[in-house]
Amino acid sequence: MVLVASFKSQQQGILKRVLAVAVPGFMMIATAITGCTSQAPNAQNSIDKTNSPGTGIKTKVVHVGYQSSGDIVRLKGVLEKRLEPLGVKVEWAQFPAGPQLMEAMNVGKVDIGSAGETPPIFAQAAGASLVYLAGRQPSTGEGSGIVVPQDSPIKTVADLKGKRVIFQKGSASHYLLVKALDEVGLKYNDVQAVSMPPGDVREAFIQGKVEAWVTWDPHLAIAQKIANGRVLRDAKGIATQGGFYLASKEFAKENPELVRLILEEVDKLGQWAEANPQEVAQLLEPELKLDISLLETVSQRRRYRLRPITPELIAEQQRIADLFYSNKVLPKQIDLKDATLTPEEYAAITPTTISQK
Repeated sequence: MVLVASFKSQQQGILKRVLAVAVPGFMMIATAITGCTSQAPNAQNSIDKTNSPGTGIKTKVVHVGYQSSGDIVRLKGVLEKRLEPLGVKVEWAQFPAGPQLMEAMNVGKVDIGSAGETPPIFAQAAGASLVYLAGRQPSTGEGSGIVVPQDSPIKTVADLKGKRVIFQKGSASHYLLVKALDEVGLKYNDVQAVSMPPGDVREAFIQGKVEAWVTWDPHLAIAQKIANGRVLRDAKGIATQGGFYLASKEFAKENPELVRLILEEVDKLGQWAEANPQEVAQLLEPELKLDISLLETVSQRRRYRLRPITPELIAEQQRIADLFYSNKVLPKQIDLKDATLTPEEYAAITPTTISQK
């Protein structure tokens, strides 16, 4: 098998971090984006108040956040092609996972971006002013899972009781862990929860130094194909939301036409991606530096198209938020409706290719 080229540079110090790290405080996510925020100027400074009102585009620069696990929208350059003729520049900022992206959005460094179902819940609980724009079509759940070394004595999710489980706090993996534990009658505090970005755990897992890891593709595919990891429970029947495109509330309300164009391009590219998984793998290979067969697996397990925000989708998000709160993971109960737009505003930002689904 071909290993990730960057693995060797990560080996020093990784194991020490894995074995010594403790669960960070709820608001410590903010410190993780210190190095990321320098990639994009303050989004609020980009708003051009001199543009004529009612055009639906009141900014000259849109700051888009993306995750290090690969973003085909950035790699294909579809937003630049669509928006530059309108006088709008696209600037990208990379983050290790959704929680860091959401915090950057909260502090005005990102206008729009995508994340799993869990990061926006934690961001809202922390006071972020964000809104759901569109949902991503849910996958089968095979691209996320709780994985252990092949020879681990841990055979079932129930065996995780008392064990050290590593995952990214506030991510979709966090929800997968809580829900999977709930299925077998365990509580979140029945395991030793350790929060680390997935990129910091991979080499330690490959070396057999991790008891259990909850993660997503391409990290899960790496654990399976390179380390022969054994999946205790994937996200089938659990992670049914598929994730979301989100934006800061101010940006969405001031730029409805711009949001609509972005979502239209994302969904159009998503249609191509789902029909061409091999081409997607080839697109991701120079970025992620992974074996092409592994990337084909990742591409086949992902879904790229969008779906509209509906009351049913928000109700399911509310159930997920309530589960976190009941497990004392969220510091307070939240109302998901506070992070939504009006029906009229959704009509203005939702392309017909999405709204007709």
